Amino acid sequence: MTAVTGTPHTVDTHARTVDTHPRTVDTHARELAAQRVPFVHARVVRAQAPSSAHPGDEAIVYGDGRIEGFVGGVCAEESVRTAALGALRGDGPLLLRVLPEGDEDFPDTPGAQVVVNPCLSGGALEIFLEPVLPPPLIEIAGRTPIAEACVALADVLGYATARSLPEGPPAEHTGAVVVAGHGRGDTESLRAALDAGVPHIELVASRRRGAALLDELGLTEAERVRIHSPAGLDIGARTPAEIALSILAEIVESVRSVGAPSSVGHDDRPVQAVDPVCGMTVTVRPDTSHLAVGEEELWFCGPGCRDRYAAGLAS
Repeated sequence: MTAVTGTPHTVDTHARTVDTHPRTVDTHARELAAQRVPFVHARVVRAQAPSSAHPGDEAIVYGDGRIEGFVGGVCAEESVRTAALGALRGDGPLLLRVLPEGDEDFPDTPGAQVVVNPCLSGGALEIFLEPVLPPPLIEIAGRTPIAEACVALADVLGYATARSLPEGPPAEHTGAVVVAGHGRGDTESLRAALDAGVPHIELVASRRRGAALLDELGLTEAERVRIHSPAGLDIGARTPAEIALSILAEIVESVRSVGAPSSVGHDDRPVQAVDPVCGMTVTVRPDTSHLAVGEEELWFCGPGCRDRYAAGLAS
């Protein structure tokens, strides 16, 4: 699994747009990484005739199942899509072997994940799938010693930081916010973080001041549980560096319990179904081959399986 980092780990909060002019997959991958878009870089490393793909062919697989580039025909592409989505959500990098049914001639590769695809017209493929994930992004609000210590420690951990609060909204894909202004813009920073849907917010304040500040905001119960005050784990911290350590420890605990914050959430996973003809797991997308049978919607790896199923119904 590749974590994309910068030097220093500071995020440009200005939105950038990728142009649609033709460019190499490798160039596009670098652009996506700079924009903190999670994806899987798929590269064909071995191919057997009559496969339509060749070593060196590559593609990008997004978290919603979209594929840009070329790593084989429709059936091979569907196998890549399914494996890539698993890699993107925690399985890590893998070597995928896509074999036609009954193929015994393709030399084995230890450690590879094997998919037997009965729809393949022939040929076998090995494709390396590398998930490229941005490091967790923490927005730091304030210029106090504790805020500066949080920035320094986040860099040591390999996390990215941004500094747009309280003047503007948090950067896109922010996983946590640390409000450490000691009264300077704290209310505005908290409100902006809540409105942006940031899941984890640390408020650096005494127990008494923190409670008063949160009461003034008139928070809903759902908003209140996202704010941690006093900030950090109780480790007896006294110095700014020790307090920053306790805050980052609590953020790490949150990140590791639910997965690294990114643009790929836990509720936006594409729906998957099983092709009733070949048994392949397919990702349901607007362009996925499908057939309505009564009140049931069936999904297929490609037009071939769909048409075969429909022919069986008609006979």
